[in-house]
Amino acid sequence: MFHVEAYFSIIVLMSYYDFDVRIAYADTDRMGVVYYANYLVLFERGRTEFLRNLGVRYRDLEEKQRIFFPAMESHVEYLAPAHYDDLIKVRTYISELGGAHLIFKYDITLVESGALVARGTTKHAVVNLLWRPTRLPADLHDLISKNLTK
Repeated sequence: MFHVEAYFSIIVLMSYYDFDVRIAYADTDRMGVVYYANYLVLFERGRTEFLRNLGVRYRDLEEKQRIFFPAMESHVEYLAPAHYDDLIKVRTYISELGGAHLIFKYDITLVESGALVARGTTKHAVVNLLWRPTRLPADLHDLISKNLTK
């Protein structure tokens, strides 16, 4: 589900993207809570779906434009446990767009109570096929700029 703020021709501006997911048994550790590294997997899904809902597919960036977003940094704060069969909401924002990098922010909450389970950020370089820093194409830069959350 994306959240509309305004329309400019066919471009939808959104400040964040939400998706809900139920915790599977395989997502948990021996203590019965979501395994800590799985939050990074949820972050990736949020990033992918955020861009998809802007009309941008990672696959197209990589295969057609030869632009990649490798992770440079990640940070997760674990604030409360999520357990098997909990329904969680993953909210994704883009908080910074630099010359050759992007920073995504994430909030993960329990749908039932609204309790904040985890929050974090990932910083991604923008590189070409040779892994050299590169700028985003102007149209993609403009689209992402319009959808930044300060």
